[in-house]
Formats: sequence, structure tokens, C-alpha cells
Amino acid sequence: MIDLPRSSLGFVWLVGAGPGAIDLITVRGLNLLREADAVVCDDLVNRELLQHCRSSVELHFAGKRAGCRGATQAEINALLVALGSAGKKTVRLKGGDPLIFGRAGEELQALREAGIPYAIVPGVTAATAASAAAGLSLTHRDQASAVVFVTGHQCAGTGSTLDWALFAQLRATLCFYMGVRRLPKIAANLIHHGMAADMPIALISEASWPTQKISYSTLAKARSLAAGIAGSPALIIVGAVVGQAAFAAELPRLQAGARQNFPAYALG
Repeated sequence: MIDLPRSSLGFVWLVGAGPGAIDLITVRGLNLLREADAVVCDDLVNRELLQHCRSSVELHFAGKRAGCRGATQAEINALLVALGSAGKKTVRLKGGDPLIFGRAGEELQALREAGIPYAIVPGVTAATAASAAAGLSLTHRDQASAVVFVTGHQCAGTGSTLDWALFAQLRATLCFYMGVRRLPKIAANLIHHGMAADMPIALISEASWPTQKISYSTLAKARSLAAGIAGSPALIIVGAVVGQAAFAAELPRLQAGARQNFPAYALG
């Protein structure tokens, strides 16, 4: 049990729930969830985690998915401030890691401006969960000396400020979050700026869930790869590490054995 701080104000923890499997949350995050007065939960969080909350917990769902109307960020910020101002010990439960494309910065700014104390509990992010599901290392001494996380929202349209020429020339593994709908554009931009058309890519959807799916192709065939994923959260990995012989050989077993690879462990 965690000894929660006591004051006239509440306290807000931004907690990473991990990518899906309930046992990928940290011990600290789980303990805070069990003690919270209120939980503000993202749509991508595994709802089974909420079974570990107290029966009296105040639950708020603040989901946002591409193409769906959900709570605006301003509404979520206001809710966190209201709960903190009311003296609630609040867990803001986010899928993956709150510091990687989780809009943590905006929520922290709102809490700071309102004088609400807060802390951050990191979680397993989608890139590491997806690479683990595919059995590949994001870094490799001979193939990738850096990893780049990119939001798919910036990958299309004339307003993009991404340096595609730099991405194409880096000796790095590129991880695109929320980019499935823009995968053909991502591939076209990388090829146009000099990346090899036969550069291997992996598309991993619902990583760590029993329903995870792993697809493997090249930049040149990206359009057909994206067509196989509809509406599921997915991560795109581009780089030489994806072409490791061991990965290609293991792919059929990984696809067929998702449930065995990620058993649903009970949380004590």
C-alpha cells in the first residue's frame, strides 16, 4: 500500500498503464490505482485494470480515437484540475507511457497553473511493446545507433514540419505512432528523400494483446500492408533491424503464438 499525501488539495498521478496486457503496468502504477479516489481513464487502457480500483472509486472515461468524438484535451485538463481542487487523489491512467505522445505536457501545465501537485509514473510504451512482440531489437550495433519516435499526425499534409531527408539518411530505427492511415504517404516521403524502396518495415497492431497481429513488408509495398489493418491501434517500425533474418524466420510462429507469447497473468 502507498502512503498517499494528505492536504486540502488533492494529488494527480499521470500513470502509464502499458500497451494493453494488464500485467505490463508497473507495480507503482498498480498500487496507486488501488488507492485512488478518482481515475481518469484513456480509451486504449485495458479495462480489466479497473477491477483493481476500490469499489468507491470515481471513474471518468476520457477516450480519444482517430475519427471518433471524445473528450477534448481542454475538457480533460479541466477535469483533472477539478478533481485535484476537490481534494481527490487522482490517477490519470494512460495507455503506454504518458510521456510519449500522451499529451502529458499539456495536462501537467494545467495542473501547475492551478497549483495542483502531481507526479508521473512511467509505463511501457508502444514502440518497445511492439518490438518485443515482433522479436526484434530497436537498436543494433551494426544496424541502428538511434531510435526516433514520430507521431503519424505530422506525416501528411502541406503543414508537416518533419525533416524527411534527415529521417531517410539516419542510421536509425523509425517508430511511427498513430500512422497507419498515413503509411503510404510515410513510405513515399522516405523513398523520395533517399531511403531504399526495399527497406523492411513491420506493422504491429494491438501489441501485447492476444489479438496482436504482425505484418512484415518493405516501403515499396506499404500501401498493401496498411490495407490489412482497420481501426486497430498499431505501430510502424522502419529500419534495417526489421530485416534481421531471425525476425523473418520467426514471423509465422509469432503470429500464431500471440496468446502463448503474452499470457494473461493475474495481478495479485
